[in-house]
Amino acid sequence: MANLTVYPEHVEGYACIIASMLSEQLKEIYDLLFERFGPQDWWPGDTPFEVIVGAILTQNTNWTNVEKAITNIKNADLLTPEKLHQLDITKLAALIRPAGYFNIKAKRLKNFLDWFFENFSGKLENFENVRTSELREQLLSVKGIGPETADSILLYALNRPVFVVDAYTARVCSRHHLIDEGADYHQIQETFESNLPSDISLFNEYHALLVHLGKDFCKPRPKCEECPLNKLPHTV
Repeated sequence: MANLTVYPEHVEGYACIIASMLSEQLKEIYDLLFERFGPQDWWPGDTPFEVIVGAILTQNTNWTNVEKAITNIKNADLLTPEKLHQLDITKLAALIRPAGYFNIKAKRLKNFLDWFFENFSGKLENFENVRTSELREQLLSVKGIGPETADSILLYALNRPVFVVDAYTARVCSRHHLIDEGADYHQIQETFESNLPSDISLFNEYHALLVHLGKDFCKPRPKCEECPLNKLPHTV
């Protein structure tokens, strides 16, 4: 077999070909998932602030538990930035008990609210003139807010074109050879953001579809035969 010599002037061309192939793979996956599952209508929430609260509470728990916690806050007529900011942390912890790790999450909510009022006067409209990259860095500086939570707030509450990565996304990408072994959060995120149109609705729907896939099919013990992506090359 003849050796394939890659000259420097060819590298850019090969990179473009690989990127194009990856874009096609991502598009095919999206189309198959949307055809099977339909629109996900995610993230549930009546207001952007409710979405932010949900993004913090959903850490290490399922959404059903988060809904119970948010319902408690709503029933107490406290689901506003001002009221939660003024609320005693012990009372807040009691309200969000269904979400699990309630003492820790109460502190994280309070950390966010302190930052929110100190830097933005507790008003969501004050985020509008802040660049997404800068706002992301500021969110990550809040104790208890990691990349997934920060990006969920940016995408779902603030309508910024940021792709959210979670354990489901990483598992699907790994099994379908979309990422290198050991790829970190940023590398997985870059796979989507660099190979898809920078579109808020697309990022929203795609992430929600991957969550659906990961919960119901691409589990630690996968259900490959029933999976909408089963016809695509993959390993488990």
